[in-house]
Amino acid sequence: MLLRIRLFLIRLLLGKEVEIMAAVYATLIVKGLRTFDSVPALVQNQVKEILVALELEELAQ
Repeated sequence: MLLRIRLFLIRLLLGKEVEIMAAVYATLIVKGLRTFDSVPALVQNQVKEILVALELEELAQ
């Protein structure tokens, strides 16, 4: 039971880190400091979702 709680907390924390990383990369792309191709594969889907939500889907190509 304790192991399940630990695993749950680890997944929760890692998920939050991915969200934060995606927001940072999306910001860098909007500012022109990065391209979508330079985004790690781990967070590309989340970055694309953010850019689409900002109506900047052309930057996610």
